[in-house]
Amino acid sequence: MRRGSRYIARQATLLAVSERPSLDDLHFGAVVYASDGVQVGTLHRLVVDEESLDPHSVVVKETRHFSGHHLGGSALIEDDVAIPLSDVRSAHHDRVELAVDSTAVRHTVPYLSYRYAPLTGRDAANMVLAQIGQSAYIPRLIEEAHKRLDELEITPGENVMLGRSGRKLGTVRDVLFDGNEMIGVVMHPGLFKEDVVLQVRFLGRSDDLALFAHLTEDDLQHLQPFHPE
Repeated sequence: MRRGSRYIARQATLLAVSERPSLDDLHFGAVVYASDGVQVGTLHRLVVDEESLDPHSVVVKETRHFSGHHLGGSALIEDDVAIPLSDVRSAHHDRVELAVDSTAVRHTVPYLSYRYAPLTGRDAANMVLAQIGQSAYIPRLIEEAHKRLDELEITPGENVMLGRSGRKLGTVRDVLFDGNEMIGVVMHPGLFKEDVVLQVRFLGRSDDLALFAHLTEDDLQHLQPFHPE
C-alpha cells in the first residue's frame, strides 16, 4: 500500500473511532431502547477484543415481553442478542439508546445457541434407565456464543483470577470507560472490604470463564476503592 493510501486508511479509522458514542456512562443492567422508543431489554454482557479489550458490541438480554416469552415458548429459545457498537447511539448511566429500530433487533441472530453434546457410555446407560422408567434423562447441551475467535465477553459476576495461579481475586461488578475506551473493571473482591478498580493495564489475555489479572502481592495492596461520583 502506498504512503498516501495508508494515510487515508488511518484517517478513516480515526474518523470511525471519533464517531462512536461516548461510553462513559455504560453500565451493566442499563435499560436498552430501540430507536423507535421500544424497550428491548437490559445490558447483559460486553464483547471486547481479546488482545486490546477494545469494545466491539454490547449483548442485550431481551425482556420477556419483547422476546415473546410471555406468550409461551421453550426454555431453549435464547433472548440475548449482540448489537455492534456502531449501532449504539448513546449510553447513559441507566439507559442505552440504539440507532436501530425494534424490528431490526428482532431480526438479529441470537447471541447464544445450543447443540447436543456427543453421547458417552454413561449417557447411553441413563437413556436405557429412562426408557424403562427408572430415572429421568436430560440431554447435555453445549453452549456456543456467536462471536469471533479473537473476541471475549465480559459479564457481571464473572470471576477475576490472579494470573494462572488458580487464586480467585473477586468478581466483575461493572465496566469503566473514558469516552469509548475501556479503562478498567469494577471488581467485587473476596479479599477486600469494598469494591476496587482493576485497571485495564493489569488485565491480560482471558477466556469466557474468567478474567485474568497480572498483579503482584504489592499491587494487590494498592488497588484503589471504587467510589462512583
